[in-house]
This record gives sequence, structure tokens and C-alpha cells, in this order.
Amino acid sequence: MSVAIITGGGSGIGKNVAIALGKAGYSVVLAGRRQEALDTVVQLIDADGESAMGIQTDVSSEDEVKNLFAKTVERFGRVDLLFNNAGSFGSAALLEDLKFEDWKAVLDVNLTGAFMCTQAAFRVMKNQHPMGGRIINNGSISAQVPRPNSAPYTATKHAITGLTKSSSLDGRKYDIACGQIDIGNASTDMTSSMTKGVPQADGSVSVEPTMDVANVVDAVLYMASLPPNANVLSMTVMTTKMPFVGRG
Repeated sequence: MSVAIITGGGSGIGKNVAIALGKAGYSVVLAGRRQEALDTVVQLIDADGESAMGIQTDVSSEDEVKNLFAKTVERFGRVDLLFNNAGSFGSAALLEDLKFEDWKAVLDVNLTGAFMCTQAAFRVMKNQHPMGGRIINNGSISAQVPRPNSAPYTATKHAITGLTKSSSLDGRKYDIACGQIDIGNASTDMTSSMTKGVPQADGSVSVEPTMDVANVVDAVLYMASLPPNANVLSMTVMTTKMPFVGRG
């Protein structure tokens, strides 16, 4: 049985992907900061807890990331898939007013956390038998078209693309594939404000369309289902009419 680790697995996209992977036959390990939320998702995947578990993890902590992978290997013996999904938008402050600690908090989770999980996955995947695995990074279309007052988030998502490409290259010799999914306006708690209106580049506030999160889940499962000799390096899944292509 294949084994998947999903960070940010207690809610939103991570929760929905975890449930779908469980239905697809994966053993699933959920990582997140709220144990209660993780336990709720575990119950939805496997009420007996035999093929799913939640491990409270702050991905910005090296020790907690090491613990996450060690407990996964101890329980299930290997790691076949890592979905680097944990992320934070941070405060929507004017760039010139952004506090350093707020900048650093977003980088610690979105970028350093993804790197440490990737590094831990490499260490497991290169030494397991059969060797190899797959890493899917949750990027963002904000890296291409940022929202106002989003410097920390946008900067980390640019960096995730670099991490994806470097991991894809460095993973070749270990049969580790790495790809990235960029998502535009999937309907989750994080995008609930879209229905009320969000700031636009011209200073206006506009309602933006959203799409069912199931579209994202299907895309991640497709990426995960590919054989070792095939990889989706980059995929964008977005609401058709959102202000992204052109000028909105």
C-alpha cells in the first residue's frame, strides 16, 4: 500500500486531498497544528485508524518535521507521496508597514517548511525499497499575478517554483519526481471572502468566482497516479472567469 503525507491536512484543500487519497487506497498521514482537526479528518478516512493517522506538526520546526517523517516510517514503513500543502497568507498589510515578524512567519511556513519536508522526504525515499517517490508542491497563481499587499505570500510562492524545479532535478537519481500545482480560487474557508469582494489591483473591491475544491482534488490525484517515469512539472487549475488572464 502506498503511503502519503499531507501537510496542512486538517482543513481546506489538504483535508479534501487526504480523504480522496484514502479512498484511492493510500495510507494517509496528516500533519497540521491542530490535533483535534487532524483527528476529525482521520475519522473520515478510516474510523478504525488503521490506514490513517494525524501528527500535530508545525512545519516551520525542524524537530517536528523530523518527528513527522520518523513516525510515518515507524508506522507504515515508507513514504511514497508528499503533498506540501501547508501555507499561510499572513496579514494583508501595506508593504511599507509590514512587520518583520509577520514577513518571517509566512516564509517560515510556506518556504522553509516546504523545504524541510522535501529534505526529509528525500532522505526517506532514497533509502527505501523500492527506491523513490513523488512530491507535489502547492504553489499559487499569485506568483504570476500577485494580489495587493501580498509581498510575503507572493515571494514564497515564487520560491516554491524554484524549489519544485530544483527538487525535480536533484531527485532524478533517486527516482523522486516533483511537480507543482497552482490553484486559483478553489472554494474553501480561505476563499470565503471572495463571495463578499476582495481588493483588486486598481483599488476597487470585486466579488470573484470560485470553483469546487473537487477540481483541485482530481488534479492532485492525477499527478499522484502517474508512473515513476512520468511527471506533471507544473499545472494550473483555476476558476475560468477569475481575474487572472489579461486584465480580468
